[in-house]
Amino acid sequence: QVQLVESGGGLVQAGGSLRLSCAASGRSFSTYDVGWFRQAPGKEREFVAANRWNSAYTRYADSVKGRFTISGDNPKNTVYLQMNNLKPEDTAVYYCAAVSSTPRTVLSAIESHYDFWGQGTQVTVSS
Repeated sequence: QVQLVESGGGLVQAGGSLRLSCAASGRSFSTYDVGWFRQAPGKEREFVAANRWNSAYTRYADSVKGRFTISGDNPKNTVYLQMNNLKPEDTAVYYCAAVSSTPRTVLSAIESHYDFWGQGTQVTVSS
């Protein structure tokens, strides 16, 4: 069982930056894929980015490519989402999620493929 806790959300002006953190407890991230999803008001939750732990294997939604970067800190068992050049349309509750991975599986952008979820952190981008 993995417990995930997100932090780092807040209010920022368009063009600004935020770094979200997803800290894991209970088990190490060492054999997991970790993803970030977001849900804007009135919309369905959507994929943002994912990373295979201890690898350079990452995947991004087209809407955030070149602006967001997902990375991991092994000793801290924490995954980060660095968000630059934020836009008002990035406003949402951001969730991290994790699922056990194997080298042969691809990083998933599908919400239902992830087994463990955090409680979410609000990101608001003002214009």
